[in-house]
Amino acid sequence: MRPERLNPLFAMADTLRGVGPRLEKPLARLGLKRVKDVAYHLPDRFVERRRVKVLRDAKAGDHIIVQLTVVEHRASAGRAPFRVVARDEAGDMVSLTYFGRASHGARKALPVGERREVAGRLEEYGQSLQIVHPDHVSPIAPVPVAACATDGSEAANVLQGADLLCEPVYPLTDGLTNHRMQSLVAQAMQPAPPLPEWIEPGLMQKQGWSSWRDALEEAHRSGRKEARNRLAYDELLASALALMLVRADNRRRRGPALIGTGTLRGRLQLPFSLTGAQQRSIREIEGDLAQQHPMLRLLQGDVGSGKTVVALNAMLIAVEAGGQAALLAPTEILARQHHQTLCELAQGTGVEIAILTGRDKGRAREAILMGLLDGSIDIIVGTHAIFQDTVNYRNLVLVVVDEQHRFGVGQRLSLTRKARQTAHCLAMTATPIPRTLTLAQYGEMEVSRLDELPPGRKAIDTRVVALDRLDDVAAGLVRHVEAGGQAYWVCPMVHENESADLAAAEARFATLREMLGDAVALVHGQLRPEAKDAAMARFVAGQAKVLVATTVIEVGVNVPNASLMIIEQAERFGLAQLHQLRGRVGRGAEQSVCLLLRGDTLSATARDRLALMRETQDGFRLAEEDLRLRGAGELLGTRQSGDTPFRVATPEQISAMIAIAHDDARLLIDRDGGLQGPRGEAARTLLYLFERDYGVQLLRGG
Repeated sequence: MRPERLNPLFAMADTLRGVGPRLEKPLARLGLKRVKDVAYHLPDRFVERRRVKVLRDAKAGDHIIVQLTVVEHRASAGRAPFRVVARDEAGDMVSLTYFGRASHGARKALPVGERREVAGRLEEYGQSLQIVHPDHVSPIAPVPVAACATDGSEAANVLQGADLLCEPVYPLTDGLTNHRMQSLVAQAMQPAPPLPEWIEPGLMQKQGWSSWRDALEEAHRSGRKEARNRLAYDELLASALALMLVRADNRRRRGPALIGTGTLRGRLQLPFSLTGAQQRSIREIEGDLAQQHPMLRLLQGDVGSGKTVVALNAMLIAVEAGGQAALLAPTEILARQHHQTLCELAQGTGVEIAILTGRDKGRAREAILMGLLDGSIDIIVGTHAIFQDTVNYRNLVLVVVDEQHRFGVGQRLSLTRKARQTAHCLAMTATPIPRTLTLAQYGEMEVSRLDELPPGRKAIDTRVVALDRLDDVAAGLVRHVEAGGQAYWVCPMVHENESADLAAAEARFATLREMLGDAVALVHGQLRPEAKDAAMARFVAGQAKVLVATTVIEVGVNVPNASLMIIEQAERFGLAQLHQLRGRVGRGAEQSVCLLLRGDTLSATARDRLALMRETQDGFRLAEEDLRLRGAGELLGTRQSGDTPFRVATPEQISAMIAIAHDDARLLIDRDGGLQGPRGEAARTLLYLFERDYGVQLLRGG
């Protein structure tokens, strides 16, 4: 049971004052569903505002706080902005400018003749001064004082009086203002109780860390590096502890020792020879399966490295030993693709391979359920439907989980325990992960790496092309399609965004459809699942020649006839994400081409990223370089899609502290005998706080 003191933090976000149905949606888009989520929604930067008595004390570009008297409202026709004209104490005028619906709130907040305190960025507009969408408008009141840690360490400025205000700026979404987020964070912090200390005292002193609650307050108030590091370390320690408990629990459990006869594998007639990395991985897995405790192994394979063949070998060992195997895929499209591939590879072995997804109903579904129960089905492939309560197995001994990062540790455990004894688990991922992050994300697993590509596979011709050559690229696409080829065109966004010049998948789809008609299909994450599946099926079947998509196609799609990949505004993608997208082509006999369309202005990091894409196709090297280039930025493009298991810790912090967290976790478990004693009890609280409580459940079960 979760400690009672944490319950207020796990209350739903709608218990916060002012959160109703309208505000719940933008909060949910940011993943802020509970009070705890809001408390941990940390600022991504701080703005230092200077209080000025009159406007002439500031210059354009300054963030200021100033007292103004409202002179008049100027409404304009059409799409022109709404302007509030105001004057300072010296009589100098400034225009407070609002666009769109914001004008309604501005009329109410800035009545003519009233005096208000206004905070915002001062700009020049022609010969006039303006503040566009002021950050704060409020009645005259004292200004709170805080110290900004803009250098990331000690407070950069110790403020005297109320001359400066350090204001946190939070990640936001449509329908949520920074001012409202500040208010919600302040509310979310109120029920945060003091908690017992789980960090080793010597480490606390060495790092200069404060208590959990103080660090959380400091992170919101000043962004001190030490405060944010302390919070990141908590998350890393919780993860390390939980994974260590999983590994210890797994060693205590009995699993079926699977020793294959070799008869089925001997009948395999593969149209290619195995790479050294595949042979090594198969031997490692075979050794694990022969043990009397369940295998927990991660198979990391770059795009096209041949993970499926390795997984098939493992599943055939399971069948040779008298058991059944299950392969779990995150989507129905991927499940059907795996089923087709396995049936082709295993042809001639006599193994019965079936597929089960949520779409299967009636007699067909009943037949599959009976086959699993009586053992006539040896290998089942499917989505999470294969682990529903109604699905039972005669003797499930091996679970293979594809695209492992889509499933959490808790889910992995529930899958393997569908068996009479805990089943062996082989997890696979096509996303190359830097070694430090592999430890953080998969610390309970042994790791096998497929770091060689099969022989004869042609390198993909990767070119960087300026966006102003878009017409030439489109003409080349038409020629490619007319010659019988298929192509992907990837855009970074779904809809046009007025505030950014991002290409939209829908707009590009409309343009290409004018050129190629029904030969163009569209897929993005906001489509209904059945519409997305239908579009993908048309492309896989060759009925659609061009697939316009967002990054939803980066993993798992296999269309050998598609030999052209066009990625628009490639500089906006992460290195490993670009690599995953590029890996959708180069799967057939034709020479494949990947065109990276870039904008006019490139940062140094973007330039390095695109140069590396041209230079190498080694996903593991690209993953390490991505971590180095991005630092504390998004990892592998996963932060936006929710794939990373860490909300607080950045890749930079993970690299710096994960080894320390693992050593600390090992010390805690070895010294305190499985979380007993005062620090052990505190560590249990930590596991619940970060929802790694499956570790506590294992401890109880053990």
